[in-house]
Amino acid sequence: MENQTEVHEFILLGLTPDHREQYTLFVMFLLLYLASLLGNGAILAVAIVEPRLHTPMYFFLGNLSCLDICYSTVTVPKMLSGFLTDHQAISFIGCLVQLHFFYFLGSGEGILLGVMAFDRYMAICNPLRYTVIMNKLTCLLLTGATWAAGFFHALMHTVLTSRLWFCGPNHVQHFFCDIKPLLKLACSSTTLNLSLLNIVTGSIALGAFFLTLLSYFYIISFLFFKVQSWESCWKAFSTCASHLMVVAIMYIPVIFNYLLASAGESAEREMTITILYSAVTPVLNPLIYTLRNQEVKSALKKIFSRKHLFGRI
Repeated sequence: MENQTEVHEFILLGLTPDHREQYTLFVMFLLLYLASLLGNGAILAVAIVEPRLHTPMYFFLGNLSCLDICYSTVTVPKMLSGFLTDHQAISFIGCLVQLHFFYFLGSGEGILLGVMAFDRYMAICNPLRYTVIMNKLTCLLLTGATWAAGFFHALMHTVLTSRLWFCGPNHVQHFFCDIKPLLKLACSSTTLNLSLLNIVTGSIALGAFFLTLLSYFYIISFLFFKVQSWESCWKAFSTCASHLMVVAIMYIPVIFNYLLASAGESAEREMTITILYSAVTPVLNPLIYTLRNQEVKSALKKIFSRKHLFGRI
């Protein structure tokens, strides 16, 4: 089929045209991005290096950190360069690539949070069968399915967007190539794109969200009715609290942004919500897990003390 696309590049308008605000935002988002790289990189390294953390929970946590590093890298560096240049251009192919990896990694992270909730349910409610059910093969299959589902979900949106006819204008009211701002510029029908954005993306977000809520409903019920020791209950709640915080700051903005998607919504509202789960959440994830997880903190201290000892030798 002949490519009908007439626009060969897009201009990203970014968060603000004010140069003074741009410099302030550049510093702020640069610090957030560096914190995301360092925090998630540390968790990923600890999960690989420390033998005590070679369990399903930390295997999934390592995957989450890997997703967060890649997810923020898809949008934040381009946004940072936009703060320093007046003309933020991106080619049509580059725009599709950015769109693909944004939805690939974002939906993968949403599904992975649901998988992590199921893992906590099995560990707390079925401890005797946990090691049998959540073996290495099961963990690899669940993780592989998560990455594959995210990839094919993103591929669907990428292919459909590539088939749209863009005849101008080419100014995207966003800091990256998101689907809804692009649909506003399309000269051909976007009904199918918006319908799939509502149905498929909304279903993935809601499905993973309800799986997570259901898992924790059973966990709380089990702890309330079956566990007699308050110390055991507190330990289990402490383990789950970090995951629930991540779930809240990840799912709620996504559901608001995509469940009732339309091409005519406020660009400022979309960008604000997108920043929450594309730039802020990857920074909060390692902070939440390390500050509320004694095992991760102990492993980090052990690694740093070992490096300090080697440095002195």
